[in-house]
Amino acid sequence: MTDEESDTGDDFERERDDLANALAARPNVTERVADAIRAVPRHEFVPVEHRDGAYDDRPLPIGEGQTVSAPHVVAIIASELDLREGDDVLEIGTGCGYHAAVTAELVGPEHVYSVEYVEDLAERARENLARAGYGDVAVRQGDGHDGWPEHAPYDAAYLTCAAPEFPDAVVEQAREGGRLVGPIGDVSQRLVRAEKTDEGGLVESDEGPVRFVRMQGGE
Repeated sequence: MTDEESDTGDDFERERDDLANALAARPNVTERVADAIRAVPRHEFVPVEHRDGAYDDRPLPIGEGQTVSAPHVVAIIASELDLREGDDVLEIGTGCGYHAAVTAELVGPEHVYSVEYVEDLAERARENLARAGYGDVAVRQGDGHDGWPEHAPYDAAYLTCAAPEFPDAVVEQAREGGRLVGPIGDVSQRLVRAEKTDEGGLVESDEGPVRFVRMQGGE
């Protein structure tokens, strides 16, 4: 490693610590989630031309018309899901893999199952996750409206893209008492937290306005 690479690594570590500390101060982010943000090298998941802004608390473009969510949004979703070690989690919308890596810090990489609609993004996400030490996260290319039935039931599921409602298959694949979080709506979106009832329905709560790219597929 060159001195320049070492200096850059130190800078990234300081910036990541500052970001995690700022998130930990928010009332809707748990300390455990802030520590997960602190552990994941976001710069390994964004395109090289955007790495200088990897620890800014804002979304960044990742190609294919998609973005990686701002870290505070990732942290809020993870906190709302109340993830525990060993929970099996379904993610709809892998993107660059960053959000899946944060989830992996909370439940273990082997418990994260992620579906990405765009084949090139799915492949890049696998590479990013492996390079950053989360190679056991399972990523498949497919339509997120179908979920991933082979690994159901899930203790938790979340969307990283906006949908008019939680896809039926994703709800079906959550266990009774399972938690779901996602941006729901079209032009106007709200972050919705839901819990699956014994009868298979959802008890929902509105966690505020958000803005996400739209979910693809579903034809």
